[in-house]
Parts: sequence; structure tokens; C-alpha cells
Amino acid sequence: MIKKPLKKNCVSLAAACLLPLLAHAAEINLPDMGSPADAILSKTDEAQIGRAIMHSIRGSGQLVEDPLIAEYVNEIGHRVAAYANDGDHKFTFFVIDDPVINAFALPGGFIGIHTGLLEATRSEDELAGVLAHEIAHVTQRHIARAVHANQRQSLLSTAIMLGAIVAGAAGAGSDVVQGGIAVAQGSQAQAQINFTRSNEYEADRIGISALADAGFDPQGMASFFEVISRSSGSGEFKVPEFLRTHPVSSDRIAESRGRAREYPPVRTTDSKNYGIARARLLVAKQNTAEDAVSFFERQNYEFMTDAQRYGLAVAYTRNGDHQKANRIFEELVNREPEVIAYHIGLAQSQLAQEQIDAAVRTFEKARELFPRNTPLIVHYAEALLQLGRPQYAHEMLLDLLNNTPPTPDQVRLIARAADEAGESAEAYYYMAEYRFMIGDLLGGVSFLQRALSVPELNEIQRIRFESRIDFIREFMTEEQLQQLQRSRSVTQSASLLP
Repeated sequence: MIKKPLKKNCVSLAAACLLPLLAHAAEINLPDMGSPADAILSKTDEAQIGRAIMHSIRGSGQLVEDPLIAEYVNEIGHRVAAYANDGDHKFTFFVIDDPVINAFALPGGFIGIHTGLLEATRSEDELAGVLAHEIAHVTQRHIARAVHANQRQSLLSTAIMLGAIVAGAAGAGSDVVQGGIAVAQGSQAQAQINFTRSNEYEADRIGISALADAGFDPQGMASFFEVISRSSGSGEFKVPEFLRTHPVSSDRIAESRGRAREYPPVRTTDSKNYGIARARLLVAKQNTAEDAVSFFERQNYEFMTDAQRYGLAVAYTRNGDHQKANRIFEELVNREPEVIAYHIGLAQSQLAQEQIDAAVRTFEKARELFPRNTPLIVHYAEALLQLGRPQYAHEMLLDLLNNTPPTPDQVRLIARAADEAGESAEAYYYMAEYRFMIGDLLGGVSFLQRALSVPELNEIQRIRFESRIDFIREFMTEEQLQQLQRSRSVTQSASLLP
């Protein structure tokens, strides 16, 4: 996972994107139905703002796209959210490639954690505790309530404040964040971005209840608070970002402990996927493949946990030691065939050794055991493309993505499969959807127009593509519509040239 540097004007760009949304929210003059925050920032507005922020974060290049890690974090997050949510909120969980210990909730149910936080947790209960806390910030609408509480400030200041949150969430340097905050609200800025003390206690209370109901140890939240509090006890260490945005006092830890004791004690065991996700991060964070192997080899293999052995096998794969990796993956699959990651690792090691038939058999067997599993299908499709079988890859991905909400990376993958299979019109269509998902409406329409120009286009495709363009036009600004018209005129003029 390679980080791309964030642009220095992240705050101003984010503010520019968010300002029209906030202005629209301010123009809404509806009666107060429930939360007074609705009068200034509706749930629809929150969702729009959240999507705008996610576009900025995706543009930073710091999203962890590893399907096994992404799938795992979403699995844990949705498991907890099911007990904290009344059905009014949709959640998306994602991971930022950043060693800083931090987690954050964005408007619209987008919840992110940094790789540093996942590595810092000592158990799945602690990870679930952090996610439960952030989920509660969303369900209790703390961001909307904060905007409502400060509605006297200018919309520009609010937009810049949210822009600073974008920069912080995506891992920008503190100078960028603090600069944006200072412009927005001067000396009071940090207090406005941080959730209030009452917000934090409310998120703890709601989160602990959801944590217990979801079957996790309710002590997990307080346990992680203690971990990060101790890590900042020495002057040698920088205070974790999580503590800056979620201040933790000894009183708050004690209250969380006491509240957790109100629930029946539970004995939990970390899932295999928790260890697998952490192992993959540990391999990825090492500077070189040799460093990754050394990190795991310093332990005695006989005393390793399965997660550590899996990490060693992934490190061997990264280092090109495919025979060594293969032996470990075979051992793990034979012992625990219900773990999807083991099958994927085995098939990839077989493929790397040019054991093509064995690799395909491994993937097919896993597909029978775990139909429509996203990480499995994505890795299998990538292998099929490598083997020159794009049509089968396209069919599998289409079946998956018609039944599971895709990520932009997955849409780009199916576009590649369609293109290599010679299905140009569909490839353009998928690329259009990819551009829409990252917020580029003009770019997406451009791809649809290219799809419409494909000679072998059938009538059903033509109707589908034209309908999609008409639908997207409804969401375009006047300036975008003018740009679209100009580009269409240029295309028509060019077609008249001899």
C-alpha cells in the first residue's frame, strides 16, 4: 500500500465542494420534527456532505483497497450497527492507510479507522468498541447538532471547518488541519471540531449497549481507551490523534467500565479474520519484502498462532518465496477449510508457481464453499485476467456486483474484464459508473457518450446508456450542463470533418 501525498489545498477544495450543500441546507425552512438539527442539516444533506468528503478521501489515494481487510472491517461494523441503528442510517466502513491511531465518523454514516488504530487494538472487542463509539456519533447526529448549535457562524466558516475534518480524516499534516481551523473559527476552532464532552459520554453509552447486544465484550471500549491513554503517558510519544478528537479522562474510563459491568459478562474469542486483517497490515507496513519475512521469522514457527503463520505465508508471497508460502497455505486450508483467506492464499501461491490447473481448482472449490464472497471473487477475477480468461472474469464479477454494492476499484476491475473480453460498450459503461462514484459527472457522461458511439451497440444498450445520461443530467449544475453541451458540439463538428 503506497501513500500518495495529499494536496496542500485540501481544506479549501473540500470547503468549495461542501459550501453549496451547506447553503442548500440553510435555505430549507421546515418545521422542527424531532431533532432541531434537521432544520439546518437534514439527513439527506448529511449524506450528500458525507459523499463529498469521501470523494476527497478517495482522491488522496490513502484508502486501503485490500478486499480482505475492507470486507472484515465492514463485517464488524455492520454487526455492531445492527444494534445501534433504528434503520434510518446506512453505514459504510473503510480503512485509511496511516500509522496514526485514529478513527472518525463523517456525516451520512461513513466511518473510517486508520491502519494504526487497527494495529494498536489488542482484541476484536477493542476494535468493535471503537466502531461502536463512532456509530453512536452518527446515530445521535452529533455533527448535525454541532452545526445547529453554531448556526450563527457563516456558512463559509462551517464549510472550511468540515474541510479541515476532511484533511484530518485523510491523514493530512497537522499544519494543514490547524490552518484550516484557524481560518474558520480562530481560537475556538478545535473545541468546535471536537465532539463535546456530553457527545462523547452519549456515544460511549449508546456504543457500549450496542457492543453488548452484538455479542462483544462491553468492556472492549474502555479497554482500548486505557491502551491509548497509556501510550501517551510518556513524553517520548506523540499524543494519539484519537485522544485529540476524543479526549479520554480517567473519570470517563471509569464510567465506561462501570457501565459495561451493567451487562452480563461474556467470554469472547477473536475471529480468524481479525488476526488475518492485522497480519496483512503488518506485512504491508514493512519497508521491504525481506523485512516482512524477518518480522515473522524471528518467532519460532512451532509456537506461532495461525494468524502469525498466515502472516509469514503472505510475507513469503511478497518476497517471491512461493514454495514456502504454498506449504503454509496448504497446512492452514487443510486444518481450517472454512477460512476464505487461506483458500485465496493457496490459489495465489499455486498460480505464482504456474500450477494453473491446481490454482483454478482451488478457486472453484472455494467458490462452491463461499458463493459471492467479495474478496474471493475479486481475487479469482484478477487471476482469470492474468490467465487470459476475461469473459469468465466478467461474468463472475457481473453476478457479484449485481448482488453486492461495489467499490470504485471493483467497478474499475469489471471495466477491465469487459474491455479485455472485447465488450467495449459495456467497458465504457462501467468506466462511466466508476467516474460517477468518484464524483466526476462530466467524465462519466463522456464515457457513456463513447459507449453510444460503439458500432456494434444494440438497441437495449442504447436505451440504457441514454437513460443513464438523462438521469445524471438532473444532478448537474448549470455550468456542468453548459460544458456538456460545448463538448457535444465539438464532437458533432469533428464528425463533419472530411
